Amino acid sequence: MASALGARDLFKLVRNGIDVKTVHANVRKPFRYLLCGDPSLIAQLRALLLSGHDDDSVPLDAAACLETIAASAPLVTDPRDVRAVVFLGRSGDLNGAIFDGLATLRVPIFALTVDESSEPSGPSVHPAPGIHAEYVVHAISKEALRGRFFVHLVDASKGVEIAVGRRLPVLRETVAAKLTRDAANNALKVALASALVDHIPVVGLVLGAFASAGDMVAITGIQMMLLLHIEAAYGRDPDVQRMWQLLPVIGGGFGWRTLARELAGFVPVAGVAIKGAIAYAGTIVVGEGVTFFLEHGKHMSKADALKSYERTKGEAMRFARDLVIKFRKRES
Repeated sequence: MASALGARDLFKLVRNGIDVKTVHANVRKPFRYLLCGDPSLIAQLRALLLSGHDDDSVPLDAAACLETIAASAPLVTDPRDVRAVVFLGRSGDLNGAIFDGLATLRVPIFALTVDESSEPSGPSVHPAPGIHAEYVVHAISKEALRGRFFVHLVDASKGVEIAVGRRLPVLRETVAAKLTRDAANNALKVALASALVDHIPVVGLVLGAFASAGDMVAITGIQMMLLLHIEAAYGRDPDVQRMWQLLPVIGGGFGWRTLARELAGFVPVAGVAIKGAIAYAGTIVVGEGVTFFLEHGKHMSKADALKSYERTKGEAMRFARDLVIKFRKRES
């Protein structure tokens, strides 16, 4: 059954499961970042986050996402939409800051310190709700903030990432990277589940062919939705027909999944991990490929796609093997 599926047939199957309404809903999700601290730094960060819109105009819904408050006594009309607080200051300002009022909002507090004389630094993960963590940068610029600060700010915005990218263009690359990682993890889980079914006697004999075809549709569906999500984050309305322009990006993932099933058959033990790893790495390439296309207006070259794939394959293999080991321990 799997071998009988052509690219066009596969696309038709996947298209039936694509939920464009959900993409539209994700674009409209409300969120806010609260800014406090040094007024001049607040103005700089606000200008940076709102830059990049077409015609240099700032949509009203984008401007409303950034709210300036007083750190000592924050007045927030509705805290439900707040995803993070950013306290901006110079060297030493954090020492005198009092965050008791902000802590009641139960969202991460990013203490962004601008110090040209210090080395950039920050925690390995974003702060927990109600807790503050310091991020030291040289300046309020995309280059200085695109590391841990932007990554952690988007990580703290789980569930509204697409809306964040739509309204704050400077965060789009970071949003696309997170959407790609999340989709790759989902593809890995689908591939592992299918591969494990193939290796269970009787069940694999009865369902193996259908599971192989099913995981192809499921993983391609994940990748198609990833394309729509990234496009939506970049300001494009969901359009399934336009996705044909991006099929060269998906094509590589289709081939890797076929190879994964063949390897799983020849190497029963390692094949489960290989299948999961290729699904993961292939989805990473799809996400990075469409992001590259939207950033540069052209497709990623085959050489660049191969580098992207090889870069993620080893990590995916380790992750997949760990999952398989945990699964087998639980079953035993």
